[in-house]
Amino acid sequence: ASDPVTPPLRIVHLEPLPEWIQGLYENLMAESELSLEWAGHVPDDALADAVAGAHVLVTGKRAVDGPLMAAAGPNLRFIQVVGRAPWSVDPAAAYREGVQVSVVPHNGAIAVAEHTMALMLGVMRQLAPGHAGTRDGTYRDLGLEPEPTDERNIAYNWLSLEGVRLLHGKRLGLVGLGHIGLEVTRRAQAFDMEVHYHKRHRLPAEHERLADVTYAPFDELLAQSDVVSLHVPHTSHTEGLVDAAALGRMKPTAALVNTARGGLVDEAALVRVLREGRIAGAGLDVFVDEPVPADHPLLTLDNVLLAPHIGGAGGTGQKGSAAAVIANLERLARDETPGGLVTP
Repeated sequence: ASDPVTPPLRIVHLEPLPEWIQGLYENLMAESELSLEWAGHVPDDALADAVAGAHVLVTGKRAVDGPLMAAAGPNLRFIQVVGRAPWSVDPAAAYREGVQVSVVPHNGAIAVAEHTMALMLGVMRQLAPGHAGTRDGTYRDLGLEPEPTDERNIAYNWLSLEGVRLLHGKRLGLVGLGHIGLEVTRRAQAFDMEVHYHKRHRLPAEHERLADVTYAPFDELLAQSDVVSLHVPHTSHTEGLVDAAALGRMKPTAALVNTARGGLVDEAALVRVLREGRIAGAGLDVFVDEPVPADHPLLTLDNVLLAPHIGGAGGTGQKGSAAAVIANLERLARDETPGGLVTP
């Protein structure tokens, strides 16, 4: 690799970030030859002056269009997007200006997405009752005895589990489509699932095409999805979003997965529909009270798969995301090929 470019890269971070996240960047940058200028607080009408002369712009959701690239001037060579989707950048303008665009997926979002898929698979494949029944030897209640197996002689589904289903070809309904929802989308599509989504502000048609997702109104999404997965923040607007009425709109064969926040779901209503078999199951990583109270009725059900709020485990959180961004910028500074380049 060649030495870092001279003069040093002028890097301007455009995204408004909380001070504690800025601190993560600054601590990590202290170990690097790079430095960041913060422009997240700069209003849009003054941003052109803030980016003038920049070699690199870093953004998340804040738009980087042709006029802003032009304001940066001829030194601009690279735009780093934090997150999976490069929608904040005008691709035609970047191509025209000869500016490379890169995406760095958020490791925390990847961790939650993997956990979402694990819960989804677990519910659809009946892993919780299958594990419990295998561990407890409940085959004895069915009058069975262990026998040697070979290639053709096996005890297929010896617990007589019902409702074991594929994800293949099913419709996934995502409530929310941010960083995590997009990571779930990629993984679900690898299972040949059809992904629909709902959010307060619908994506532009071009973004829907790029992500290969279909918008649906909330009630329609609930009624038509085989799996409903929640990926919105817990606010006054989303408190109890999945209530008795919402659960009543779901198909009896559908599953609910929640890796967002427990307060999105009316747990009492969920217990009722699960007990009555009005939905097929639920995979829950988050709860209204955490840890889950030992006497919670959810713990008595055999059509739920429960986890102790570990969706983000292994993703290294915001620190990991910042480290990935800085590592990519260091590659750029060494004249190495950065990761995550977006093809125009």
